[in-house]
Amino acid sequence: MSNILNEKVEKALDTIRPYLKADGGDVELVQVTESGIVEVKLTGACVGCPMSQMTLRAGVERALIREVPGIRRVEAVN
Repeated sequence: MSNILNEKVEKALDTIRPYLKADGGDVELVQVTESGIVEVKLTGACVGCPMSQMTLRAGVERALIREVPGIRRVEAVN
């Protein structure tokens, strides 16, 4: 997708990074697909954390859908 969309996604991720980093984790943008799927990689303490799927849905996905028009879903990739 466009660089502008990637920049918007990165900016939205920056708003939630402090919360992830407070618990020793982080998130990296892998790609934004043509269909509005954001693929991210969870890093640090988020890897293997039993709460990571809840963090992904309730935190990362909610923030991105709210902040970036056209985003439909967020998926974690390895």
